Parts: sequence; structure tokens; C-alpha cells
Amino acid sequence: MLSEQALELIDLVAQLGSFTAAANHLNKVPSAVSYAVKQIEDEINVILFERHHRSVTLTLAGTHFVEEARRVLKAMEALKQDTIKIAHGWQPTLSIALDSVVRADRVAYLIRDFYAHFADVELVIRKENYNGVWEALSNGRCDVALGATASIPVGGPFFAKSMGKLHWCFVVAADHPLAAIDVPLSDEALLPYPAVCLTDTSWQFVAREFSVLPQQRRIQVPDWVQAVNLVRAGLGIGWLPRHLAQGFIKSGSLIEKQVAHPLPDSDCALVWNSRCQSPAMQWLLQYLGDEQQLRHYWIDEHSA
Repeated sequence: MLSEQALELIDLVAQLGSFTAAANHLNKVPSAVSYAVKQIEDEINVILFERHHRSVTLTLAGTHFVEEARRVLKAMEALKQDTIKIAHGWQPTLSIALDSVVRADRVAYLIRDFYAHFADVELVIRKENYNGVWEALSNGRCDVALGATASIPVGGPFFAKSMGKLHWCFVVAADHPLAAIDVPLSDEALLPYPAVCLTDTSWQFVAREFSVLPQQRRIQVPDWVQAVNLVRAGLGIGWLPRHLAQGFIKSGSLIEKQVAHPLPDSDCALVWNSRCQSPAMQWLLQYLGDEQQLRHYWIDEHSA
């Protein structure tokens, strides 16, 4: 089997153009180098060099061999370096699951700052809803989750940092029949209208859905942007995170209504796998900051 040393020898002879020059570089006699090259040629049953009186030149097959050998040598060196990095806590990727409740406009800033700091680590960003966030953590699809809601439904080596409470508001379109009703809306008043709700992205965990009445028709959407658009169009009614809805409420395109059975506030958190102690993870946790900073940049509607 061809060794790293064999590939390096062929490359060296090709660069210097003679067995003698290669031997001088390696502090060996020319015959030793010539013999070693002949052994390599015999092993692959291909002549790599044309021998001249004082020099050698690559054959066509030899040119191909050297080009590929250099590629293999670079890959072997990269393998060594990556293995050393991993032994010291480096990992090639960092996967982040973003619950749909967090502000999407902050993601570009996160990616920009991360890539400015790490030249050899890739970010993997995925969007999840409800228990899909926890499933991604549990199954190892992500290393850290931003905006995870409700209590932790899984055991395991997870740490959490609070992002404060997530407040909910019930909204309808400005021209919706329910908009003109001044009293808190009963369940019977809501039931005739479809409820706009997010699809839980979990496949194995029990799906979480807390904004639909029994026997009420649903319109399931992948994210809150679609939910806002459908409610504004009058196609459905429903609960929205207040920080995502308040701009539309202020503009008058959504009307907040009081209901007989309001939703309680939800816990919101940054959660990460404590077994992941890579420099990239440590940087990310420091970058995201404390509860106040997390809430300011990822939940509060007014922050830029």
C-alpha cells in the first residue's frame, strides 16, 4: 500500500527533476532514492519517470499521479489538523435550532459575526416549532436551541438560560365579524371561525397545540409570518406572540380581543447541550448574553 512517505518522495523528485537532487535534500545517496521510486513504480505497475542521463521527467501517467498525490497529501494533512482540533474541543459545525417565536431579522447579524470570528466552523440554522425544538436537541439534530418554549419535556445533559416570558394576544382582522364585539369572546363565539395555528415540527414527540378549541377547524401554517398574513386577511383567528403582533395591532390591521379563557404566558429559553464544549459553542453563549440581552435582541419588537 502506498504510504504518505512514498507520495512525498514522488512529489519531491518531480519538483527537483532528479534523483540526485532529491537525495541531497533528504541526506541520502541517489541510489537509495532511485531504488525507492522503482519500488513504488513496481507496486502500481506503472512507469512514473522517464530516466535521462542527469535528470528525470514525469511520464503522462506520472503527471496524473503527482497531481492526485498532492491532493491526497493535502487531505491527509487536513485530516491530521482536524483530528488535533477535535481533541482540543473543536467541531466542524455548530447547529442552532430557532423556534419561530424569535426575530428572524437577527439571524443575519448572528451569522455575520460568527463567520467573522470562526474561519473553520460552519453554522447550521434550522427552524423548528414547539416540541420540534426539544426533539432536535434530544436527537442531536442541533447543539443549541434559541427561543424554546414551555418546560423541558426531555431528560439529558441540557442547560438553559431564561429569555423571560412569552406573552400571547388573541387577534382578528380589522374587518372580521368578531372585531366589533366589545365583551370578552366566549368559546362559542370563536368556534365558527378557523383557528390559525403553527404546525409542531416534531416527528417523535407528542405534538403540542394549545390554541385551538375542541372541534374548531384549523389552518396549520409553518411559521408566524404566515399566521399573521392569514389573520390579517380575515381567513382565520388566533393567538400570536405579542412581540410579533404588536406592530400590526398598532397599525390597526389586527385587532386584539379579550377572550373568556386567555392563554397564560409561556416560559422562553436558550437551551444547549452541556456536552458540547467547543470554542464555537462557548463563543455563541457569550455572544448571546444574559436574559436581558437575549430578550432585547430576539424577542422585543422595538429593538434593532
